[in-house]
Amino acid sequence: MYLITNREIIKGGRGLKKFGKKPNTEGPNELRLMKVERTTRSWKVSEVADRLSKAAVRDLKRRFDLDIDETQPWYGSLQVACELFEQAQTEQRSILLFVHGYNNDVEDVLQAAREIESLHDVIVVPFTWPANGGGKLSGAAAYLSDKADARASATALNRAVGKIQFYHSLLTGKRKGELRRRADRKFPDNRQAADAWFTRLLEKECPIRISLLCHSMGNYVFKYTLKTSDNVTSRLVFDNICLVAADANNADHRQWVGQLDVRRRVYVVINENDFALRASRRKPGQEQKARLGHYLRRLDSPNAGYIDVTPAPGVGSEHSYFKGDAVNGNAALHELFRAMFQGEAVEDGLIYHADRNFYRLP
Repeated sequence: MYLITNREIIKGGRGLKKFGKKPNTEGPNELRLMKVERTTRSWKVSEVADRLSKAAVRDLKRRFDLDIDETQPWYGSLQVACELFEQAQTEQRSILLFVHGYNNDVEDVLQAAREIESLHDVIVVPFTWPANGGGKLSGAAAYLSDKADARASATALNRAVGKIQFYHSLLTGKRKGELRRRADRKFPDNRQAADAWFTRLLEKECPIRISLLCHSMGNYVFKYTLKTSDNVTSRLVFDNICLVAADANNADHRQWVGQLDVRRRVYVVINENDFALRASRRKPGQEQKARLGHYLRRLDSPNAGYIDVTPAPGVGSEHSYFKGDAVNGNAALHELFRAMFQGEAVEDGLIYHADRNFYRLP
């Protein structure tokens, strides 16, 4: 598994001890791409090589038919993007960028990512930010410390999404151009028919989907990416954006959620009885209003599909109800998240409550 992080990397640290509890010492916007493998007893962690050799670049250009200048410097992220693209094609799986929430160390993130992969048949790429509950701090102080780190990590997440957009365009751009020309030749005098045929060809021959899962305070990090000077996250990068148990204000959420553009859907998933969000609302601070992830009023962003899972069997007061007992004991809920994370539209199988603008499972 590969992960993207703006945490400090500890020189000489072994296994997960390579990851610090603070932002990168070169600044919170600094990204590192790491390869993490689970061994019998521990985790093996290695940093992805920075600069690729000219031979490696030539090989990638040939194998993946890339339109790149091999004389220019290219980095390990290109090789990782090619590897993930090839894996997704071979295994016919979607890619899911996962942004975790409050008080999660790297081991928590990796365990959650592995469970998501196993449950929902996707390739997970976690983005992990320094969310460790404030180190020696506890309670409200730890929560507010993580909120400060979340805001500081927004530009790093924005940069990570920008890299995903760039490499996805690079890996699919040439093929898309060929398919566009095929469609235009087939319907030279009918632009609408050519567009429809191009879409069919694209679905068939470039089937890889990339979606985003923001959980809990990960939504707060994501929200602040939209405040960066050159935000990428509002552009057409993802098939689905899944805002689950969002620890962000319900009030005026349409101002940032409404900026999001996707190929398929923006979903906001809500549990009114979410114990963690009820607790976060009790924290001191001016911003602790009703949270988007547990409030069924003012659901008014025109581009969002709101899904209320409160009455779904097994959800109860859970905060991470896309994994664990909640989905293991509820096949319909499991299928909902599986399809959502794989970049599919899910509302056709749900019941719409027009009076309050949300969907529920049958």
